[in-house]
Formats: sequence, structure tokens, C-alpha cells
Amino acid sequence: MKKPTKTIEIKVERAIPAPLGEVFEGWLNPKIPGNPWNAAEKFVLDPKVDGLFYWALKGTSHYGRFTEIERPGRMQHTWVSPNTLGRESKVTITFKRQGEGTLMTLVHSDLPDTDEARGHERGWNYFFGIFSEQFANGSRKEYCWEDAHPEEAKKK
Repeated sequence: MKKPTKTIEIKVERAIPAPLGEVFEGWLNPKIPGNPWNAAEKFVLDPKVDGLFYWALKGTSHYGRFTEIERPGRMQHTWVSPNTLGRESKVTITFKRQGEGTLMTLVHSDLPDTDEARGHERGWNYFFGIFSEQFANGSRKEYCWEDAHPEEAKKK
């Protein structure tokens, strides 16, 4: 099978009802539901430039390297998983003050133009939804993989 050379980009945004620094640090805190580190069954996280991360969920590994950390406004890291066909893609997250809250924007670029790679949009939206809830009303919603991936739940 020939690997696709065309790439796609996914953009996800959320207004988070919390101060800029708190949102930035919360995204890197594995104790806060809604970020990938919290959902992981196994993880390694070294959030500094050239620091590596690895996380596994439901037997699927994701890993990469932080390429930028500019507290509290921006971070960027590479991203590799089976759904990127093992190719390195790029995740850029920006945090901008919006009134008393923060506008959080994630752009996942250099993804192969495949259905599997397009599935990242659903995943990132799911994470962002839970993450936003953590700062509103202190809901601390439990993470449920099957909610974000109903097709996987049907296979069981």
C-alpha cells in the first residue's frame, strides 16, 4: 500500500473560564482530566524543550518531543501514533487571554490525509471538552474512552 503524501491540518478551540497561566499549567498536569496525560494508562512526560513524552491508552501508543515551551502562551511538540502511520506530525497549542478567561487553540498539522488521521479531530475535541469542564463548576467529569470512540466500543 502506498502511503499518502497529502497532509491535513486540524484546528480545535475552546474558551476556558480560567486565567492564562492556570490553563497552560493545567494542560501539562497529569492530575487534571481532559489532557492526554490524565487519560493515559501509562505515560512519561518531560515538558521542556527536547523533553519527550509517551502515553498509551487501550494499547495504542503516542509519543513525541517538545520543540517549544513559551510559558504561558505557547507550546509545540511532535506527535507520532499508529493513526499518523508512524509519521511525525506537529501539535501547536496557544493560550491567549480572553476577558477573564483563556482562549486555547490546538492546531495538529502534517497529518496524513487518511480517515484514521482525521479521527484526531474527534479525539482533540473530546479532550478539550473535558478540560474546559474542569475549570467550570469544578465538574471533574470522568474520562470515558468509549464516549469519544463509539466505533471501538461496538467492536467489543
